[in-house]
Amino acid sequence: MDVALLAQRPLSCRTVFNQRRHLKLNPFLGFFPHGRITHFSQSSSWPKECQGVGVVASADFSRRRPKKNQTGGLKDLLQRDSHQKPRVARVDKDAAELQKMETDSKSDIENIPGRMASEGRHLDAIKTDDTTKDKSTETDEKMIEEVSLKLKLEMEANLRKEQIEMLAEENFSRGNKMFFNPQLVKPDQDIEVFLNRSLSPLNNEPDVLIMGAFNDWRWKSFTRRLNKTHLKGDWWSCQVHVPKEAYKMDFVFFNGQNVYDNNDKKDFYVTVEGGMDVFEFEDFLLEEKRKELEKVAKEQAERERQAEEQRQIEAERAAHEADRAQAREETERRREVLEQFLKKAARSVDNVWYIEPSEFKGEYLARLYYNKSSGPLAHSKELWIHGGHNGWKDGLSIVKRLVSSEEKNGDWWYADVVVPDRALVLDWVFADGPPQNAIVYDNNHRQDFHAIVLKDIPEELYWVEEEQQIFRKLQKKRRLREEAVRAKAERTAHMKAETKERSLQRFLLSQKHIVYTEPIDVQAGSTVTVFYNPANTVLNGKPDVWFRCSFNRWTHRKGPLPPQRMLSADTDTHVKTTVKVPLDAYMMDFVFSEKEDGGIFDNKNGMDYHIPVFGGIVKEPPMHIVHISVEMAPIAKVGGLGDVVTSLSRAIQDLNHNVDIILPKYDCLNLSNVKDFQYNRSYSWGGTEIKVWFGKVEGLSVYFLEPQNGFFWAGCIYGCRNDPQRFGFFCHAALEFLLQSGFHPDIIHCHDWSSAPVAWLFKDHYTNYGLSKARVVFTIHNLEFGAQFIGKAIEFSDKATTVSHTYSKEVARNPAVAPHLYKFHGILNGIDPDIWDPYNDKFIPISYTSDNVVEGKRAAKEALQQRLGLKISDLPLVGVITRLTHQKGIHLIKHAMWRTLDRNGQVVFLLLPLFLFFILFIDLYYECSFSA
Repeated sequence: MDVALLAQRPLSCRTVFNQRRHLKLNPFLGFFPHGRITHFSQSSSWPKECQGVGVVASADFSRRRPKKNQTGGLKDLLQRDSHQKPRVARVDKDAAELQKMETDSKSDIENIPGRMASEGRHLDAIKTDDTTKDKSTETDEKMIEEVSLKLKLEMEANLRKEQIEMLAEENFSRGNKMFFNPQLVKPDQDIEVFLNRSLSPLNNEPDVLIMGAFNDWRWKSFTRRLNKTHLKGDWWSCQVHVPKEAYKMDFVFFNGQNVYDNNDKKDFYVTVEGGMDVFEFEDFLLEEKRKELEKVAKEQAERERQAEEQRQIEAERAAHEADRAQAREETERRREVLEQFLKKAARSVDNVWYIEPSEFKGEYLARLYYNKSSGPLAHSKELWIHGGHNGWKDGLSIVKRLVSSEEKNGDWWYADVVVPDRALVLDWVFADGPPQNAIVYDNNHRQDFHAIVLKDIPEELYWVEEEQQIFRKLQKKRRLREEAVRAKAERTAHMKAETKERSLQRFLLSQKHIVYTEPIDVQAGSTVTVFYNPANTVLNGKPDVWFRCSFNRWTHRKGPLPPQRMLSADTDTHVKTTVKVPLDAYMMDFVFSEKEDGGIFDNKNGMDYHIPVFGGIVKEPPMHIVHISVEMAPIAKVGGLGDVVTSLSRAIQDLNHNVDIILPKYDCLNLSNVKDFQYNRSYSWGGTEIKVWFGKVEGLSVYFLEPQNGFFWAGCIYGCRNDPQRFGFFCHAALEFLLQSGFHPDIIHCHDWSSAPVAWLFKDHYTNYGLSKARVVFTIHNLEFGAQFIGKAIEFSDKATTVSHTYSKEVARNPAVAPHLYKFHGILNGIDPDIWDPYNDKFIPISYTSDNVVEGKRAAKEALQQRLGLKISDLPLVGVITRLTHQKGIHLIKHAMWRTLDRNGQVVFLLLPLFLFFILFIDLYYECSFSA
């Protein structure tokens, strides 16, 4: 049990000090095992009751032991190590602090009588308030801990100071002008950097600063000012925080202006131990960049949303004003028309028509009588009224059959009609049937019939309301039209995305008999499995297959990955391996080999295997591709070459590459399809001035070259005797244009014999004169023309292609192609889904998709039949759009044409020039008739 010690009477301070005149203060470094003390016990051995604060002691006196006198405390401890000179000054300081504590204790003792008296008055309350005692005890223990911690920190500071002094002396003796503490630098800590100014180029500078960053200057730059230290010598220092992502700290010293100490141009650096390595930091940067890109994308999307919202507001405001203006114009027009009708209007016409009642307003039920015998309907079996109001402004709104009137003399007929609301004039004609079946009309000699309607509201108010009604209708029509356009654009974008996705899937699966991945869509940051079937490659039968991979067309920062031996897959034919795809990948590149160190390779005939990577934070750098061609659809099209140049260029541009086209400026160009056509510049070459024009064709940048020697003022594209000379001059002029304009394309793409000279002219005259970056691609569209030129172009090109795999096999044995099969590839031509999309084709009568393809094609067929004067029927119609050459299969066309006509079908040819058609098909005139 605990008992409270109660003083019998207050003690005087003098008595206390007389009895305790030899008092010594010893710092308490520990704890009391048998009791709890308050603050005063830390600085004096005086009984607790003298402080006026209750002391609780244990009742088990047998467990109490005499306390060992801790004379001297920290001072004695330091004196025992007084032989260590650096600690002497600190000992004196500690002694001074202890003396101060003793003085403070004396001051506390002088206040004891008052506190004891107060304690006596409240003894009962203290005795029962256990909670207060506990709180006081906790406070005492906390204060003990704080004092202990303070002393511990002071000792550590002394030791650190000694260590720094030793490091400074050691580094100075070795001639080192810089050191740091702690010497083992770790991430996420503060370090102190020291510089000896006297050993630095900054020795005469009053200001010394450090400028640096982390991880080869790529992370968190900083600048700090150094301060003069207490160390012996001219040492300056500052603290720098090392971030958790650091593996290295790079820095230099300077005076804040232009004097630097950069370690003889090598910079200073400190290696950070125990944190990230270089590759981990690269991955960290990529993740940070991904987050930043996501943030930027969101911000950009929000800005675009706000901009679009503002654009819509402005467009709506402009459309509102336009609708209002149109409504005013329409109102004025209707007012003028109505005034003319009012002049013709009557209440009745004798012996022709009249209305009962004679005066009526809108929404009245009126009976209109008509004398059948008064006009052209005298012999009609039926009579109908077709009516409207206010100059037929709402079209046909009254349709009623008239009945014979037995109460009237003569051949009178009548119909009960409701007069339209807001009518000022009633308009009508009589007919012998309803609108769909009427043949004979009585339209008052083409003037129609008009009756005056009494005004229900003031005329001006009527026209104000009329304008508002017109305005609302215009707004409704416009919004429906805009919604239709928006829905069509969304559907077009959706269909285009689906087509692109299907095309990509077909491409990825086109190699499945050799190689494929799971998942098929490779995502950056994911792990993919690569499956390979060596049975269909040069590695067939090899015991091992090794996988060699990198990214971004073999340019990834990590370089090629170590070769991996592929393992057997679940199937008997395939082997597999897994690959971690980095976040900064946009293309996965790989080949296969029979051995770890090489041997036989499967590199897809020198093309390597490439699979696109999606979702990466790095996009493929755009290439600059220049097409040099003599044809381009739709402005200078003769055959398929022009279509390919335009469609291929648009497809490549959609992949974010930069595409330019160089074309002769023929005098027969269809410039109506060239936007922003303008003069660009001129230059001289080949003894003549060449003017350069620029414009946009199907969204592509096109440069038109117009030599002033008249080579392309012939009124045609092909067909001149000097075509080889014309196009040879153009090829050389195009390369000279690239050189003089400072263009540095990655790819120069030339087509067929007409631009074949580009390949060897480039290699002979321009590779070493400013265009060395470019590679030449040559495409064969038709080997029937200019085979000699084509063979030479393939020889000098870096890659050669043709329009399909089938055609590449057909021409593989041709002497122009055979020696170069190692760089010759067949790539199937495609069509531009935007240009040839029937859903957005303005040249056909009905837009259609797969949902209404039958309806759309039927309408197009009927429109063609009508335009050509053919019988509109559901018979087969065969269309032929081609050059009539042997290569196109004339004998097959003739056969198909005859069989079609024999079965009552129709044949349509699109031919240029027409005389060629007659030469080739004159024999058919004796066999059948046809339309062309």
